[in-house]
Amino acid sequence: MPNPGHRNVRLGVSACLLGQAVRYDGGHKRDSFLTETLGPFVEWVPVCPEVEIGLPIPRTPIRLVGAARAPRLVVETTGDDLTERMRRYASAKARELEALGLCGYVLKSGSPSCGLLGVPVYREDGERSSGDGRGLFAAALAERLPALPIEEEGRLANPVVQRNFIERVLAAAGRVLDREQFIEYQARVTEALAAHLANPA
Repeated sequence: MPNPGHRNVRLGVSACLLGQAVRYDGGHKRDSFLTETLGPFVEWVPVCPEVEIGLPIPRTPIRLVGAARAPRLVVETTGDDLTERMRRYASAKARELEALGLCGYVLKSGSPSCGLLGVPVYREDGERSSGDGRGLFAAALAERLPALPIEEEGRLANPVVQRNFIERVLAAAGRVLDREQFIEYQARVTEALAAHLANPA
């Protein structure tokens, strides 16, 4: 548990990565690096766009359909188009998150709402398109907050990507913490990351 005397920074995160059972199948994708290694140093702001636009748990899967650069968000079995609903939500949520002074964000890879890179896009006939897209919420977040350090949990398994992300988070933390707080915070995070890299789970 975080020491109440320490000052932590806020990071946004796809809620399923913290172990919240919000996925389409009623499950989660808890990530131990986020919950155990970073958890003591972070005030997480969990978000599940699909649940927050009113979709149930469990639910029929959704997917990106159409042109990779401007895909639509569609319910797989019914063809219901959720594009505008998600875009309105994502735009408003990105503004809300901006006001929280986040120092970073970790998104769920492959998600049609949260995936940052390489999200599958399908043609109208149901076949996989030759191009990949970006989740609609992830796209709105990156557009609204272009300087925010954003990564996917899958890429954070790479030590180089992991270290780079933490360095960017620390740079952002330096803008929201005073000098004494930042020095203490940087030391704690750097020590924890070094221990994790020396003994990865």
